[in-house]
Amino acid sequence: MKTPPTAAALRFAAVYQTHRGLPALAGLADFTDAVRPGLSVEDSVRRLKRHHYAFKRIHQILIARLTAEPVYELKMAFSHHAYLCAEHVAALRARVGEMREPPLGLDKIPHGGLALAFDEMLAAPTTEELLLGLHEIALPALREAMAKHQDETHPLADQPTRRLLRFALIEVDDMLDHGRKAVAGLVSPGQRGDAMAGLEVVRAALSAAGGIDGTSPEASSLPERLRSAVPFRYDGVPRRDARFPDPYNMGVNAEVFLYDPARPLDAKVLMMFYKRLREIDVPEMMASIITETPDKPWGYYRDLTRQLWDEARHAMMGEVGFVSVGVDWPRHVMVNFTWALGLDTQLTPKERHAVLYFIEQGLMPRTGKRHEWEVGVMSKNPLAATFQDFDWADEVLHARVGRDWYVSDMPSAHEAVAFGDRCWSKVLMGWEEWRRQGHTAHRNWWPDTYASYCSQNGTVPDPDALAFSTSYQSVRADLKDISASA
Repeated sequence: MKTPPTAAALRFAAVYQTHRGLPALAGLADFTDAVRPGLSVEDSVRRLKRHHYAFKRIHQILIARLTAEPVYELKMAFSHHAYLCAEHVAALRARVGEMREPPLGLDKIPHGGLALAFDEMLAAPTTEELLLGLHEIALPALREAMAKHQDETHPLADQPTRRLLRFALIEVDDMLDHGRKAVAGLVSPGQRGDAMAGLEVVRAALSAAGGIDGTSPEASSLPERLRSAVPFRYDGVPRRDARFPDPYNMGVNAEVFLYDPARPLDAKVLMMFYKRLREIDVPEMMASIITETPDKPWGYYRDLTRQLWDEARHAMMGEVGFVSVGVDWPRHVMVNFTWALGLDTQLTPKERHAVLYFIEQGLMPRTGKRHEWEVGVMSKNPLAATFQDFDWADEVLHARVGRDWYVSDMPSAHEAVAFGDRCWSKVLMGWEEWRRQGHTAHRNWWPDTYASYCSQNGTVPDPDALAFSTSYQSVRADLKDISASA
């Protein structure tokens, strides 16, 4: 039992003066707060571990639900919020390790009620119920727990924890703001009603755990499982909303066009916007690697989630690019998911990572990301130049991530690249099959898109660019002949 400061001590602290009225205690607190004892190391660590568990499970849920989520904006938000959670998990782990805690015990479940609550949200049968669970129950409870922790721990003795919580609260508030808007836009009254039974289990499970931080009374028993009575199974088949009407379409080989020196620069910029938007399938694929690769150090999940988020940003750069030139991309551009579909359904997680690394290596030479940046600069399109500048920088980081977590697990760097090449060759064989099955006609959508761009921007279409018709039927995105590599 902590003994609070006496009334006399509080009166003295209230009138205590610093030199010439300078801010007290490096600006962290005034003396009336600083003379109160605050939490012990043990109490602070116990709460940190529970915050850690909550962030880790929210990260898991967002990644595991990303691929099969059809709504583009939610895929992007799941990518962003998972990245934020991954960073906060890493920060919390580091802070616990500073507080006399080795071994950290961070892989232990703090309470069965917490596990049940997050299991129920992971297994939510609809996106609407998932959004309600995350943004109206779990994240508000986590925010309340962290704010309480920040208020109750000592502002000077535990300043590193308070700093960590301060930044976490800022980003949780951002997530909650996005979630309120998403719920308002997507969840109907009927859907809210359908979700109530599942949400009550989440609430009851959190209550049984004493809340996220365990400071409230715990229940003697847990509610029965409802949504998670059947364990969640990851769905690796990408799904898209109605703005992606032809997701099997491989009728336009962007790389053949982009690397042809005879093509006009403005048309190349338009094709780069397509390449960026098409990167929506990288998060759809990387989510499968993260979800289906257990028992790695947290640095693995943090780094791969950062890369996943970068690729989502790149997709949004493509969307912004089309908007900037007045092109209605859902109408004109057929953005496919074939790469993610093939890798997710035909390869192991390690093989998927191998393909990803192989492609990254192909983007490092002058014919890769540097070339795309140079096209952006030479085109006199400052937005394209900015996007390609940062896209190139991100790709250098991704190559390092690949070396750290994929190449390090291979016999040699040479074998790492060769294995990725072999794996990619295995999955790029569906062009004719998808056409035979009626999934797509591989329509050449490029002439319509380019003509729309020229009309919107008052330029005359280049006849050769307008006539471009090379597909991915026989030439891979790295310009390698498919028949020769099969």
